[in-house]
Amino acid sequence: MANVIVVGAQFGDEGKAKVTDLLAKNADVVVRYQGGCNAGHTVVVDGETYKFHLIPSGALYQKTCIMGPGMVIDPERFLSEVEALGNLISVDKLRVSTTAHVTMPYHLMIDAAEEDSRGDQKIGTTKRGIGPTYADKCARSGIRVEDLLDEKVLRSKLEWMIPRKNVILERLYNLPPLKVEEVFTQYYEYGKRMAKYVSDTAAIIFNSVGQKKNILFEGAQGTLLDLDHGSYPYVTSSSPTAGGACIGAGIGPTIIDRVIGVSKAYMTRVGEGPFPTEQEGQVGDMLRQIGKAWAEVGVTTGRPRRCGWFDAVLGRYSVRINGLDCLAITKLDVLDEFDEIKVCNAYRDKITGETFKELPSIGASFKNMEPIYETFKGWKTSTSECRSYKDLPVEARKYLDFLADELDVSIAIVSVGPQRDQTIVIEDPIHGPKRVLTRST
Repeated sequence: MANVIVVGAQFGDEGKAKVTDLLAKNADVVVRYQGGCNAGHTVVVDGETYKFHLIPSGALYQKTCIMGPGMVIDPERFLSEVEALGNLISVDKLRVSTTAHVTMPYHLMIDAAEEDSRGDQKIGTTKRGIGPTYADKCARSGIRVEDLLDEKVLRSKLEWMIPRKNVILERLYNLPPLKVEEVFTQYYEYGKRMAKYVSDTAAIIFNSVGQKKNILFEGAQGTLLDLDHGSYPYVTSSSPTAGGACIGAGIGPTIIDRVIGVSKAYMTRVGEGPFPTEQEGQVGDMLRQIGKAWAEVGVTTGRPRRCGWFDAVLGRYSVRINGLDCLAITKLDVLDEFDEIKVCNAYRDKITGETFKELPSIGASFKNMEPIYETFKGWKTSTSECRSYKDLPVEARKYLDFLADELDVSIAIVSVGPQRDQTIVIEDPIHGPKRVLTRST
C-alpha cells in the first residue's frame, strides 16, 4: 500500500467510510485525525450495517485503529460505541491519543444553547459539543484524555473551569449550574474505563512509518466544511482537508504518498449554509429518496440531507486545496432513474453578472453565486450489478469522463451500491501516477 489520506471532497457525507473500508483491507494502521462524534460513517458488510461516529472504520478488519490528537472525544459516546462494536468485532487494537481533547458536559450544554439562540443565524451544528471543545482547546483551557487518568489534575482543572462555565450557563442561557464533584466523579470513572485504550499515538504512527507499515488516514466531514477553507461560518471546527491529517495525526507531510478524494456523483449538504446546486423540488426529493440503502439522512443527526447536482466549481477547488491524486465517486447508482442529469460547470454572480469557472471566493460572496449547468442524458438502467468500467452504460461513462476532465483528476473508484462488492476499481488508487497540476488558476 502506502501512506494515504482519504478526504471528503464536498460538504461531507460523501461515502468516505466505504472507500476507507475498501482501502483498510491492505492497511496496517488506520488513523482518524480530526473531528468528534459529529461524524457518521456507515459501512455495509454482508448485509450487516455498521455505524461509526468516533472509532475508525478500519476496526472491521481488526487493524490497529488510532484516534489521533486532533480529535475531540466525548467519553460517554466513545464507551457506548466501544461496547456496541465490541459485541460484533474486537476492539483490542484501538488506541486513543493522550492529547486528544475531551468534550465535557458544559460543552454540550453551551453548544445546544448557543445554536438555539442564533435564530436565523443558525450554523446547523450537530449540538454534540464539538465547537466549544475546540474553542477551549484554542483558548488553552481544555481537558485532554490524559487528564481523565490523573485524579489531582482532573479535579484541579474542573475546580477552575466549571465556575467560569456556570457563569455562562446561568447568566447567558438561564441554565442550571454544574457541580464540580458530580462532573469529576463521572469523568474520572470514564477515564478508568478508557485507560486501556490510551496511548502516545503519535509515537505509534512514527514507529509504524519506520517499520514501513501501510498507514491510512481518514478524516470526518468534507473539504467545504474546513474551518479555514470551507464555507465559513457554516463549517466544522477543525481541518478535514489533507493538510489537517498531518497536524491531527502528529506526522510530517513528507511521509504522505497519496491523497484520495471522495465525492458523490451528485451533491448533498446537512445543516445550514450556501449550496449553489441545491434542488428543493422533485429532483431534490428523488435524490434524497431513491434506494432505501442510500437514504439521504445524516448518520449522526438523522436530519434529511439537502440534495443537488454535482458542482464542478467546488470540485476543482477541492482538488486544489487537497492536492488530490485521484477521486472515488460514490452513489452513481442513485442517478440511474433520471432522464437527464446536470453538472454545474461555472457560476454567475447574481449581483454583477460576472461568470466564474474557478471559485472566486468561499467567503460572504459565495451565497451570491448561481450555477451554470451542463446537461447530460440519463442512462435509465441499473448500474448496481456493474463490476468494471466497461460494464457501465455509455451515458454513465460519458458523465464520469466529463467530471474527470473538468476536475483535471482521474477517477480511480466508482461505487454503485452500499455493499463492499458493489465497487468498480478503474485504476489502482494507491499506486497510480501522482497528479501534476496543469490547470491554470
